[in-house]
Amino acid sequence: MNECLWQPSVEQVQGAQITQLQKQVERDTGVQFADFSAFHRWTVENSAEFWSMVWDDTGVIGSKGDGPVLRDGERFPGAQWFPESRLNFAENLLWQDDQRIALVGRLEAGHRRTMTYRELRAEVARVSGTMRAMGVREGDRVAGYLPNIIETVVAMLATTSIGAIWSSCSPDFGMAGARDRFSQIAPKWLFAVDGYRYNGKWVDTRERVAALAASLPSLEQLVMIAVDDSPCVAEERQLSGGPCVLWESLGTRSSGSVEFLRLSFNHPLYIMYSSGTTGTPKCIVHGAGGTLLQHKKEHVYHTGLTASDVLFYFTTCGWMMWNWLVSGLATGATLVLYEGSPFGRRGRILPDLIDEEQIAIFGVGAKYIDSLERTSVRPRQTHDLKSLRTILSTGSPLNRHSYEFIYRDFKADVCLSSISGGTDIISCFVLGNPALPVYNGEIQCLGLGMGVDIWNEQGESVRGGKGELVCTKPFPSAPIGFWNDDGDEKYRASYFSRFEQIWAHGDFGEITEQGGVIIHGRSDATLNPGGVRIGTAEIYRQVEKIETIVDSVVIGQQFQGDERVILFVAMEDGVVLDDALVLQIKNAIRDGATPRHVPAKIIAVPAIPRTISGKVVELAVKQIVHNQTISNRDALANPEALDYFAHLEALQN
Repeated sequence: MNECLWQPSVEQVQGAQITQLQKQVERDTGVQFADFSAFHRWTVENSAEFWSMVWDDTGVIGSKGDGPVLRDGERFPGAQWFPESRLNFAENLLWQDDQRIALVGRLEAGHRRTMTYRELRAEVARVSGTMRAMGVREGDRVAGYLPNIIETVVAMLATTSIGAIWSSCSPDFGMAGARDRFSQIAPKWLFAVDGYRYNGKWVDTRERVAALAASLPSLEQLVMIAVDDSPCVAEERQLSGGPCVLWESLGTRSSGSVEFLRLSFNHPLYIMYSSGTTGTPKCIVHGAGGTLLQHKKEHVYHTGLTASDVLFYFTTCGWMMWNWLVSGLATGATLVLYEGSPFGRRGRILPDLIDEEQIAIFGVGAKYIDSLERTSVRPRQTHDLKSLRTILSTGSPLNRHSYEFIYRDFKADVCLSSISGGTDIISCFVLGNPALPVYNGEIQCLGLGMGVDIWNEQGESVRGGKGELVCTKPFPSAPIGFWNDDGDEKYRASYFSRFEQIWAHGDFGEITEQGGVIIHGRSDATLNPGGVRIGTAEIYRQVEKIETIVDSVVIGQQFQGDERVILFVAMEDGVVLDDALVLQIKNAIRDGATPRHVPAKIIAVPAIPRTISGKVVELAVKQIVHNQTISNRDALANPEALDYFAHLEALQN
């Protein structure tokens, strides 16, 4: 059993909203649950009753309908949740109309702006009113080429209040990357910014936006937004033959009366995109009801979010964590939106935000935690952090070293919840629980109502062993489908081709004896030397302990009729990968994992390619090594890093 790093007090357990939900179920059903695992099992076996209770308990605004909660529940895909319900996503996020702070916008250079719930409603009314008047209708697509600023939230809420479909990516995507995404969905409107600031540098995006707009023949309106600290002079003009207006020109300020169009549970809300590093990005369509209900469940029960809390997640608008963050408005919380480098102020900027904004729930990527440990910043020594009670981590598996760093150098009394799911479900399969202990290296629990299991290649459930993460039952936030996917062929091939009517997520993991989960990496990137499956995360966990290694990527190379493990490492400035260091790395992997995990070759590279959301692109590196074409480099934060991996002489023998 892994070491227990944090244990909630009796008062914390009893006061947790997830505990209160369990007690309510016990009262209503007469069933007594021995532990969380038993409660979770009930929510899966009685999924219609459970999700109906979540609707009621979290106060979803809308009509549930008189019919069944779940129709065709044996079909997956094909199950229909709340088939007679009517709701509007934006209405559920804008139910408050008072002077409480809804949004705090923070920029890297220090600019701060706030917006109350009443002001937010007024802004949404202004923008949505103009959109309606100019012909935006239910089902139209609206795109955002935007950073994480207040206007982005307003534009999304205005779009979804009408019943139009929102889709966004961040402006650090190149023009080609944004075009590859948006051209597939034919947007009617495009919201874009004149630029953004990152790591002290201003990036002017006006020419890029003009080229993007010109590449979208469906576009009827471009709206330009000037970021608060922009050095550009915003102007209304014709861009490549299309109309362009300024954000400020969209109608006049209204009384805050928003017209919400209530639609079906599965009415399209968001179009999200796969990473697109190994082909054209898939356009994943998510429904309003499933997204809302799943996010409410995760915020209220698994995270413990309340209306008096301040919620933060470091994210761009091209990552599903932005959508997850914004749904916090449905609980009545205050959201902190940060745009810029997470390592401003010599690495202190995000810990500073915790104290300055009194953040209760602080979310970042696993790579941020690992990188922060490599700096001299030790928040436990330099910051108050009194408001902070939960740290969330996602994007990649959180290694044991990072767990230890959080409790040693960040804050000892905090619930560290690693979470895992993805863009595919716009939510989580496994995540946190404020009423459960935190064990080193483990995600705390399975998501309520999610039939998560680990299966071997024969489709058998395994405990204490590794296998494919699957979901055996339908759940509300499963995608409606893919855009322009006739007959759902690509959709079914992506998730249901491995096991009949079982969602195979593409993660390689295990469920521990105490009910926690360890993710060992993507199953499509799982290594297979000598026929033995090895998760890449098992190797990363050992490599990350070596301080002179800044970053790494591990792949399997086809060689002499088998597969061998190849580890690429990026070293600190001035450090040379010599024979002694290679031996140290191999010994660390052998001692911390098994001899089968030890790479056949360890090769130094200048940089490791990552997506804009910070994920290592193992498959793209593997394709380059095997002389295959990478079709979409614009999905990468540093596409030039891929070039080094082509035709490496060291891999020829």
